Amino acid sequence: MNAGEAQTALVVAVFAIVYFGMILGGLPKLHLDRTGVALLGAIAIVGFGVMTPEQAAQAVHLPTIVLLFSFMVISAQMRLGGFYTWVTRRVAALDLGPAALLAVVIGVVAVLAAVFSNDIVCLAVAPVLADACLRRRLDPVPYLLALACAANIGSAATLIGNPQNLLIGQRLALDFGGYLREAAAPVVLGLAALWALLAWPLRRAAPQPPPDPAALAAQEAEYPAFDRWQTAKGLAVALALVGVFLFTGWPHDVAALVGAGVLLLSQRFHSSKMMGLVDWELLILFIGLFIVNEALAHTGLTAQAVQWFADRGVALGEPVPLFVATLLLSNVVSNVPAVMLLLPVAEGAHAGPTLALVSTLAGNLLVVGSIANIIVVDAARRRGIEIDWRRHARTGVPVTLATLAITAGWLAWRAG
Repeated sequence: MNAGEAQTALVVAVFAIVYFGMILGGLPKLHLDRTGVALLGAIAIVGFGVMTPEQAAQAVHLPTIVLLFSFMVISAQMRLGGFYTWVTRRVAALDLGPAALLAVVIGVVAVLAAVFSNDIVCLAVAPVLADACLRRRLDPVPYLLALACAANIGSAATLIGNPQNLLIGQRLALDFGGYLREAAAPVVLGLAALWALLAWPLRRAAPQPPPDPAALAAQEAEYPAFDRWQTAKGLAVALALVGVFLFTGWPHDVAALVGAGVLLLSQRFHSSKMMGLVDWELLILFIGLFIVNEALAHTGLTAQAVQWFADRGVALGEPVPLFVATLLLSNVVSNVPAVMLLLPVAEGAHAGPTLALVSTLAGNLLVVGSIANIIVVDAARRRGIEIDWRRHARTGVPVTLATLAITAGWLAWRAG
């Protein structure tokens, strides 16, 4: 084996280990999560001389990292200002029946996720929603499942709703308004399907036992205080950025970075608090996967694999194969790594919407399908509410099948 073959074998081994870690969520007998595995993979690529540090840096798509970081800062502003808590408590206080309240929760969560990211919305809303349901003597499980599913579905509506959509929008240079128009119909219909699947059982639900008032009051005392000015400041920046994305040609990453800088100029929130709420692990996961995937691409094996499929009549960039591959990979390695693997074959007007919609909606299938699901399940457990994988699957599987069927029909109709 010559030096070139040895280096290729090394890259393949690193790639295989990294994506094995993506499947398992870590590596056996090692205290590593997906982020740690991706980071070690990137370190191995540089450490063994496959790439120089400069080449590794060039493999990272900086506009995506900058845009992701900037929206994390904006979401941090909204969390510190108590915005999500305020909205959730206002919704929960509405004088509505269980099914109508469920509809409002789904609609509000979807809109928030489309602008502020599904994971952040679930992290901030889940404990408040659980407490509000307990106070109203409602079974919190259907509402928490609605939160997770609606956050995922709603986030598919825009190119800023979740990390994979940010990546797709930046790498494929998608038009923000054009994608919004393409995604709006399947997202709205998907939210309606979610409500229909969850609302029917609520008709037969019996009132829950009254909660422990002292325990509930102690939990509610931990909520961040609502700051009207700081919330207005964050909303103004977020809405201004949406306007910039819709009506100007200003690069999205630069505009978002300026918006984040405006929010960091604060007399109320110390920058360390804002930075403490940035999901640095997600940023490192992106960086590590960028480097590992680029190293594999340099070997030529990625192009050979695509050609191998094409020679057998499966052109991965075509609508149906891309739809199926996105669905399968998103549930095997999770949606961000799946999107990174498939972006090199994503060509044509259909590719961006297919990747964004399918990779996001597939996340509702199982608890491990998206970080948003895991966040909601963990928040429920801390409140003494158990949502195991079977309970989630009874909602997640039909919701995923329904929303993907709607999306497939919509994309087929648009292509025809």
